[in-house]
Amino acid sequence: MSGGVDSSVSAYLLKQQGYDVIGITMLIYDDSAGIQEYGRHACYGPGEKEDLLSAASLCRDLGIPFHSFDLKEEYRREVLDYVRAEYLAGRTPNPCVVCNRQVKFGFLTQKAKEAGLDFDFFATGHYARIEREGGRFLLKRAVDRAKDQSYFLYGMKPNQLGMTLFPLGGHTKEEARRIARSIGLKAADRPESQDFVAGGEYATLFSRDDLKGGDIVDVSGNVVGRHRGIIHYTVGQRRGLGVAAGRPLYVVKIDAVRNRLVVGDRDRLFSRGLIAGDLNLIALDRIEEPLSAQVKIRLQHRPAKARIFPQGHHRAKVLFDEPQMTVTPGQSAVFYSGDVVLGGGVIEKAL
Repeated sequence: MSGGVDSSVSAYLLKQQGYDVIGITMLIYDDSAGIQEYGRHACYGPGEKEDLLSAASLCRDLGIPFHSFDLKEEYRREVLDYVRAEYLAGRTPNPCVVCNRQVKFGFLTQKAKEAGLDFDFFATGHYARIEREGGRFLLKRAVDRAKDQSYFLYGMKPNQLGMTLFPLGGHTKEEARRIARSIGLKAADRPESQDFVAGGEYATLFSRDDLKGGDIVDVSGNVVGRHRGIIHYTVGQRRGLGVAAGRPLYVVKIDAVRNRLVVGDRDRLFSRGLIAGDLNLIALDRIEEPLSAQVKIRLQHRPAKARIFPQGHHRAKVLFDEPQMTVTPGQSAVFYSGDVVLGGGVIEKAL
């Protein structure tokens, strides 16, 4: 339970289906982080206290028990430390993927069981579907394509899928809001949380020593400006570079070893493929021969046709039918066959 409309409606729908429902939430924010929050709440920020009160209130309204679990240490170790290390290495991480796999569907359920909560399924308000076919649990895209969150869930393991329910997978966001209004839930029109860190500024996660300025160079190595710390930039970024070149320039590479940004023209952002590591496969046991699929390289990216080639047990090479723009190391490449999530991995480099 997040205190928002999606998890609240999910709990309501499960009650309507005859399940005995218990609401739980995880506490991850450390007050010592000193983050300031303005406007909408984020995943990590001081607004967590208000979210906790909202979740508890919604559970009372729904007539279900409510429990909270302290996961600050697990979240720091698995998510925050990972995010820091990736940014300092010049990559752009996806904290939601790690949080879902390791914390939300991992440590949270573990702590709930250790606390004596007896449950058969773990349900969330994610927009995705789980279906069982031929003895295998498959992860599929949601009916609401605009809200589909299967991209963030590709890292789930078979045992996690087998005990998970996504009540909203067959509903649209507007349907969820209509249900919430129809039963008088206070969360019906609550704004959605979009940012990972409150205020959208990741710099608060880093020490002053981490935020070292450096050179911005063109593809020939000529210095054309100065950056304020590589953690503030990502591949494909154009705005905020402070480089006067008479034409648009984009970040085409982040060189963490030399602490510099490499900028170039837009055509240098296109890649014919990528190498993905840390593979997690769902719909198949392994990739033994070249596989045709659609590959999504960020949440808002339209899956592109590609061929996937095995590179050992935990790595794959992806070659697109047509070059794709802004293949970003640290982000995830998720493989689809229609609605079915085959699996995915973390982008190591563009080709």
